[in-house]
Amino acid sequence: MASSSTLTSKSFLDSSRIDTASLSSADLRKLSISSVQISFRSRLPKKLQINAAGSTFGNNFRVTTFGESHGGGVGCIIDGCPPRIPLSESDMQFDLDRRRPGQSRITTPRKETDTCKISSGQTTGTPIHVFVPNTDQRGFDYNEMSVAYRPSHADATYDMKYGVRSVQGGGRSSARETIGRVAAGAVAKKILKLYAGTEILAYVSQVHKVVLPEGVVNHDSLSLDQIESNIVRCPDPEYAEKMIAAIDAVRVKGDSVGGVVTCIVRNAPRGLGSPVFDKLEAELAKAAMSLPATKGFEFGSGFAGTFLSGSEHNDEFYTDEHGRIRTRTNRSGGIQGGISNGEIINLRIAFKPTSTIARKQHTVTRDKKEIELIARGRHDPCVVPRAVPMVEAMVALVLMDQLMAQYSQSYLFPINPDLQEPLTMPRLEAANASV
Repeated sequence: MASSSTLTSKSFLDSSRIDTASLSSADLRKLSISSVQISFRSRLPKKLQINAAGSTFGNNFRVTTFGESHGGGVGCIIDGCPPRIPLSESDMQFDLDRRRPGQSRITTPRKETDTCKISSGQTTGTPIHVFVPNTDQRGFDYNEMSVAYRPSHADATYDMKYGVRSVQGGGRSSARETIGRVAAGAVAKKILKLYAGTEILAYVSQVHKVVLPEGVVNHDSLSLDQIESNIVRCPDPEYAEKMIAAIDAVRVKGDSVGGVVTCIVRNAPRGLGSPVFDKLEAELAKAAMSLPATKGFEFGSGFAGTFLSGSEHNDEFYTDEHGRIRTRTNRSGGIQGGISNGEIINLRIAFKPTSTIARKQHTVTRDKKEIELIARGRHDPCVVPRAVPMVEAMVALVLMDQLMAQYSQSYLFPINPDLQEPLTMPRLEAANASV
């Protein structure tokens, strides 16, 4: 090579690949494409590179969601599902009906049946494809929002990240993306129920300033029928009426309110979760906070535990009549050291008020002009009634993923019967026998 500024294709005939990270644009133009193979490599070391797709959840029980609010449809692909599990669309449809829009006056009036179709992999061990068509799109409602950003919505940040966004319905930021989560979560819930008798129940414990007092709901006896007995999904009838009234009050004004969803898990297998970075509560927090409109997460005693001393907060152990180690209280929320201990897991997720409201607000356009915006469209005055099955789904996906990890790591060889419990599956065996 004569000089650093003079490059010819002959200079590189001895090497079939060129690292272009060290070449200027002028150097590249002088190269003969016919005589060399150019390798475009990032300047970043490989250890600093990340996969930022963001639409797949889980390691062993993996779920990828797809589709947008005003596209042809939405759905998911479930990979890693154990084979030979009895499964049909009806297993998913129940929870999808609980999530769907237009189910009551306190939800969005958009009318969708959200009817799902399994088109492949019906528990044969191969990926399961679930699709739900969109049938009630109204893209013209978003004309103003094509140029102006909704305050506190993902409109602006999607433009900041991608330089482009799907205007109609908000694209992937729409809650319709959660259809795939709920469908996959229904599969996970069924397996957990068959395998270990695990029950996952969520309910609304707060709407705006109406707060369900602690202790009103008995988590040992709480049932799905209690939760589904009213349109707000609060198991206490008196507080349910107050919550409905609070939503109605803002709905007629074109405004919105937030709330809290509480979720409990009964009969969770012991030993789920891992120390340090993959603690069970950390996995649950990530799952819950990935849902639209979430603003807070706590489990067990949560922030209230900071007001207690160690002697007040500690859950003392005892041995029950079956010889199992239990705790007399459950301020740990069923998780200690990042690992489930067999007690009821309880957590709470805070949801903000819906950002798209029919009230005049100050904002800016994509070309940075300040304007006033009154958003149109059909939106929930409060998201928490429909968020209940979404929370259940994400908790189920975490537990299913962790159950498979626990089985593969800690139960590959014979267990220590003095300290570990077998992961039995009588319900699953009975279900398979009936197939």
